[in-house]
Amino acid sequence: MTAGELRASLALAAVFALRMLGLFLVLPVFSLAAADYQGGQDPALVGFAMGVYGLTQAVLQWPFGKASDRFGRRKVIVFGLFIFMLGSVVAALADTVWGLVAGRALQGAGAISAAVTALLADQTRVQVRTKAMALVGISVGASFSLALILGPHLGALWGLDGLFWFVAFLALLALAAVYGLVPRQAAAADLAGQVHADSSEPHAGRHNQAAPGARQRFSLPILLVGVFILHAVQMALWSGVPQLIAQAGLESGAHWKLYLPAVLASVVFLGLVFAWERKGKTHSAMLLGIGLMLLSQLGFFVLLHEAQFAALLWALGLALFAFFCGFNALEALQPSLVSALADPGRRGSVMGMYSTLQSLGLFCGGVMGGLLVRWSGLGGLFMATAALTLVWIVLMLASSRRAHAGAQ
Repeated sequence: MTAGELRASLALAAVFALRMLGLFLVLPVFSLAAADYQGGQDPALVGFAMGVYGLTQAVLQWPFGKASDRFGRRKVIVFGLFIFMLGSVVAALADTVWGLVAGRALQGAGAISAAVTALLADQTRVQVRTKAMALVGISVGASFSLALILGPHLGALWGLDGLFWFVAFLALLALAAVYGLVPRQAAAADLAGQVHADSSEPHAGRHNQAAPGARQRFSLPILLVGVFILHAVQMALWSGVPQLIAQAGLESGAHWKLYLPAVLASVVFLGLVFAWERKGKTHSAMLLGIGLMLLSQLGFFVLLHEAQFAALLWALGLALFAFFCGFNALEALQPSLVSALADPGRRGSVMGMYSTLQSLGLFCGGVMGGLLVRWSGLGGLFMATAALTLVWIVLMLASSRRAHAGAQ
């Protein structure tokens, strides 16, 4: 990466991380704390309040992405962060669960993921874009893990309303990063003399073209289905994984001892992903990532009946490591490929569709996870997520086979 590309990537990853940390931070304490609010005795209403942000994000990601094509990425990102901050304040002031619903819905309405990823694509060359997207993917995983660690502690100190005030402060930090850290000039000019463009203006970044061979090896619809499955599986798994860890004898306040090492160790795996991408083996890297996720879910299922707690904790750590290896790799590869396949003038719209399906995956995964645990227990949950991941592998292989036959 050039210095400008690295600066843009780190700044936009920080914006992403601050917003996602704000969304995730309340999850470990929400269901318990909401019981003290009016209407908090209704588990269905509490669950809806917790997950409604995914629904409003899904509805508005595409319009926000399309607006970024017309009005400029930076303006849309700033507008979305203000809405997110407003939602945090509404939730902080709420004294009923319906007030929390309104606040969480407004938080999700600040749907800037498409505009952020489109701006990141504008600011980076194709040959380094996966690394840039990897920083964003890592920031999402790190935000989730950090939220699992900080949420219970801060919730105990400040209460749920205090957490929401802190989330509003995180939104202010994200705004400061947009204004102070993100370059206004696109930093993606390559040796061929690509033209610098003002990424804050409409249709910025038209110089970025699809990576060689990407259109022959990948199907945009399959990539969009893939991001839905990825995040549906991610959210559904966290309806059961904490319970599995608790069964292994680790108290909830100590779960970070498994999460954090797994996330940090998985970053090393991205080096292999980058090496394969440089060799033109992106398709194989994606299949490996999906396979590792499938392996982790089968591991969770097998470990349900393990009686030796010490052995179970080690095995759970390995399963989590496999999951985060696959998840981080796919978080890096998929948006890079989608942005490369999209026509530059419609990149914001396409990334909007991508982010919409990402958000729908989060919403549907949360609902699916809760229902599966209720109806069929942890075993049913892990088998269902494994089956969904297997469907993804089959779709990827079928798409590649069709593309190979067409090329002949």
